[in-house]
Amino acid sequence: MQLKGSHVIVTGGSSGIGRATAKLLIENGATVLITGRNEEKLNKIAAEIAAIPLHFDISDLDSIKEKAAEAINLLDGKIDALINNAGIGVFPKLGDITAEDLESVYKTNVFGLTLLTQEIVAVFKSQNYGNIVNLGSTASLKGFPGGTVYAASKFAVRGMTQGWQAELRPHNIRVCLVNPSEVASAFASPDRIERAEKDNKLGGQEIAHTIVSTLEMRDKGFIPEVTVWATNPF
Repeated sequence: MQLKGSHVIVTGGSSGIGRATAKLLIENGATVLITGRNEEKLNKIAAEIAAIPLHFDISDLDSIKEKAAEAINLLDGKIDALINNAGIGVFPKLGDITAEDLESVYKTNVFGLTLLTQEIVAVFKSQNYGNIVNLGSTASLKGFPGGTVYAASKFAVRGMTQGWQAELRPHNIRVCLVNPSEVASAFASPDRIERAEKDNKLGGQEIAHTIVSTLEMRDKGFIPEVTVWATNPF
């Protein structure tokens, strides 16, 4: 994919991996629309990195058709890539899990992601071209104590990614799953404040680099899945 002149949607683009990815894409000549739940923060970050802001809570399933149409219109009807980055996590252990835990995580990480992608794929099919990058996690590969809800949602994303790869290759649509290990960001932070980056942990830049690198591959090939670990987190 040629980044210069491309049109890209990054969900959850006002912080962490999403912000770093949007910034790197813009630096490489892409026009990038970012979504976020906090309108004030979204507009501030969009102004800082020269992105197009779209206030959008992906867990509001009833709004997805309308917001997807708005995003398509803001990008003049042309979209080259969708980066499904928005995600949340809760980490209760078995015995403390509630229906609300399951519902809140799945509405964002699985249901909203799927329904938004479905709307954007209609554009990709009309173009006979497109790119989807789903943000998984090392929790897509292996569970952990307290990971029942979150890991299950990311295992679901991995399964959906594989299904979409099989469905969409005949339409020249590439689908990649990117699995970061622990990243210093605002993820799972109750106040949504970015955590300070640590020397021995991944930062948003490493994952942004991975996402952009998968997109930059010539269109005749694609990377189905890639996992990124910190070199020495111990």
